[in-house]
Amino acid sequence: MLKTDLLMYRFDGETIIPKKLPLNKNNLFLACEQIDCFQTCVGKTQAYLDNKLKELEGDSPDYRLKRGLAHLLKNHFSTFEIVSPLMPSKLREKVFSYSANSLPIPDNKKSVLSAIALNLTKEVQREVLPQEIEQGLYADLQENRILITFETPQPETLIHRYNLSQVQGIFYRASEIIIHAHRNQPGEYKQLFRYLKLFELMVYVEGDADTGFTISIDGPTSLFKANTRYGLALAKMIPALLHVRKWSLEATLRMKDNYTNRIKEKRFHLDDSCDLVSHYGINTTYDSLLEESFAKRWEKMDTPWRLEREVDLLPVPGSVMIPDFRIVHPDGRDFLLEIVGYWSPQYLQKKFYQTQKVERDNLILAISERLNLAKAGVNFKDLPNQIVWFKNKLSPKDVLSIIDRP
Repeated sequence: MLKTDLLMYRFDGETIIPKKLPLNKNNLFLACEQIDCFQTCVGKTQAYLDNKLKELEGDSPDYRLKRGLAHLLKNHFSTFEIVSPLMPSKLREKVFSYSANSLPIPDNKKSVLSAIALNLTKEVQREVLPQEIEQGLYADLQENRILITFETPQPETLIHRYNLSQVQGIFYRASEIIIHAHRNQPGEYKQLFRYLKLFELMVYVEGDADTGFTISIDGPTSLFKANTRYGLALAKMIPALLHVRKWSLEATLRMKDNYTNRIKEKRFHLDDSCDLVSHYGINTTYDSLLEESFAKRWEKMDTPWRLEREVDLLPVPGSVMIPDFRIVHPDGRDFLLEIVGYWSPQYLQKKFYQTQKVERDNLILAISERLNLAKAGVNFKDLPNQIVWFKNKLSPKDVLSIIDRP
């Protein structure tokens, strides 16, 4: 994402409109320039790269655009590392200690570096050259880090990332976001809800999978004190939203007026026609090793019951529950399975609250015996669901013993 000083937008009344680059010849050329600069600087220091970027920037009126593209390349496509035969702090300690007992550097620089290189060669069991000592002495300074690798993007990819980052920056100042996720495939909702949970956003959900969901999210400026970390987490949610096909978003922003220096409310609208491109992949991994292990063991079972992953959305007051699996029989019978493994007391309280509110008599809970339910204030005897207990791994046979009951 972009830093605040690299964001560019304009106002249409109370509505904010972020800058968006079209995929034209001029913008593609600018992107290629930046990409080529990074490619030629692989193996060089960050200071060397920054100087080349300044030369490329020159006195161009597009300097903020160029800086924005470079910022994205540096933070999302580049890998910088500290290159030193020893941690620089330890290396400085050795050099300074040895120098204190010899003639002052620079008069004795060559012999001091050679002696330390010889000692380090024995210590790390590989040849260390004097120039490595000199290079590594302050290698931990940001400008001395080395550009080790650069994952070269296509110019179009960089421009898409730039446009997305400009929109993401709008949410740094959001006080409230309302998302209307219209009727979509359940899998699209689940991806979105996963990311909402991953980024620990303050969310209230209404609706269902058949009619769609209204998702209310508190923004960072709704807190007692504006929280930069929360604002970044909220911005990270936007690429996940782009994987949903039918949606619209309304955001209320709190921004300082440049003329009065007072905080004023602004508006921002976004919907599925925005042409933004997400760089998030579709998440096909399991949420836990417990789920993955159970699914693999189920595949080896000789049973007519079919295991399906995360296909049901169960609305509960203010939220939504997504059971881990659905188990379906050819005759039409089906069960939902939720695996409750190793989580905090707060998570357990929320999870068991949800299971009580969904009112589904075909929901099975698989609960680890290692959980301290008493500490979480949960009495499993009060739960309306059928329960399967497990220790280290959940056995498919134990689940089948419940669903195959006559």
